[in-house]
Amino acid sequence: MDTEEIVESVGDMTIKELTELVEAIEEEFDVSAEAAAPVAAAPQGQGGDGGGGAEEEEKIDLVLTNPGQKKIKVIKELKGITGKGLKECKSLVDELPATIQEGLDEDEAKDLQQQLEELGAEIELR
Repeated sequence: MDTEEIVESVGDMTIKELTELVEAIEEEFDVSAEAAAPVAAAPQGQGGDGGGGAEEEEKIDLVLTNPGQKKIKVIKELKGITGKGLKECKSLVDELPATIQEGLDEDEAKDLQQQLEELGAEIELR
């Protein structure tokens, strides 16, 4: 398998399958995915502490409450928005309400809401 095939395979996995894959890699190579997480999260945490509570209040979650009549088009749009595989996006549409994106700024959330509502989906910003 080349890198592209591996990435494609991973993109089609469910959350449960990805969790199992990460656990298997950790066990096989004696590494920890958690060790990298604080390094990646540190800049965000520092920004939140320095900016105060007002910055955190501005973050918005995009929640799908109804896919509407064009369910397949909504699934494809979700795939583009989230970068998830088709199976995962279908699961989001089937298990409502579903949080599509978390921690968005207001402008980005409204843009995504508009894209999905143009397809007939019902979206809440929380």
